[in-house]
Amino acid sequence: MAIRDNTKVIHIGNKVIGGGNPIMIQSMTNTRTEDVEGTVAQILKLEAAGCDIIRCTVPTIEAANAVKEIKKQIHIPLVADIHFDYKMAIAAMENGADKIRINPGNIGGKEKIAAVVNCAKERNIPIRVGVNSGSLERELVEKYGGVTAEGLVESALDKVHIIEDLGYDNLVISIKSSNVMLCVKAHEVLASQTNYPLHVGITEAGTLYGGNIKSSVGLGIILNEGIGDTIRVSLSGDPVEEIKTAKNILRILDLRKGGIEVVSCPTCGRTKIDLIGLANKVENLVQAYEHLNIKVAVMGCAVNGPGEAKEADLGIAGGVGEGLLIRHGEVVRKIPEDQFIQALKDELDHWEN
Repeated sequence: MAIRDNTKVIHIGNKVIGGGNPIMIQSMTNTRTEDVEGTVAQILKLEAAGCDIIRCTVPTIEAANAVKEIKKQIHIPLVADIHFDYKMAIAAMENGADKIRINPGNIGGKEKIAAVVNCAKERNIPIRVGVNSGSLERELVEKYGGVTAEGLVESALDKVHIIEDLGYDNLVISIKSSNVMLCVKAHEVLASQTNYPLHVGITEAGTLYGGNIKSSVGLGIILNEGIGDTIRVSLSGDPVEEIKTAKNILRILDLRKGGIEVVSCPTCGRTKIDLIGLANKVENLVQAYEHLNIKVAVMGCAVNGPGEAKEADLGIAGGVGEGLLIRHGEVVRKIPEDQFIQALKDELDHWEN
């Protein structure tokens, strides 16, 4: 964990990253930022799910102006995502963005970059320098014989040096690829060459199914090496699902405490209850109990069920249309299958860690 402990401390609104601080979970809205009501509604859902930092695209002056109104109604830092027009970066900061995400290579020449940096410097707003494998400069592709980890790192650090030369180092770096192992290697190389905090993710990961697998593998490797200060799971779907996956990744790696871990058996021919349906309902149920740090087991039969459930803090061990409610390893009572969820909810409502 030495790499994460040694990264530079950066303040993003009311959050702090780097220097060994807890890893922050990010997501990005998929609403039109100009639609203040719709954007706020989505951000509030993401907050409730456990999102720490939210990013919104700012492609128009109307979107930049909306940042000010959105900020009044949310409780987490807002990052403005900027491409192509440096004026949008300045307008977003003037309207209260807590951080901006830019690729200095696509917002114009040095004068335009300097205007953005000067605005950030006046307000002490951090800049996330982002480079994706899909937009790697042609000369670097030719230099390295394709899109490589070394090319991505060189591209990112070139852009960092542009901003450093303008007298600013309130920076976060992100280098992303949809190729998992390329992304892993790039982060290893980058972490060895800079102490800026890193925003980590597997870009364009895919659907809820495929994207979760790619993100879990990639982020799991990177984070376990002590690399990364903020993360985003990129999915083609509801952003709330990104938060659920990110929280689980951090919990599994023992990088975040709190929240309920649900364990369930894979079912077999012995299962006499709707174990799959029950497990999904329980997983949805526990999202509302982020303050609890416990394990809940959902087991389907009498062979391993009671033993596995007893290893959890709370559990159901299924029988034939009924099951045992188990708390701290002790059987509490037998309950009908149609009362499983309510019984678990009652237990969680009155649980004391």
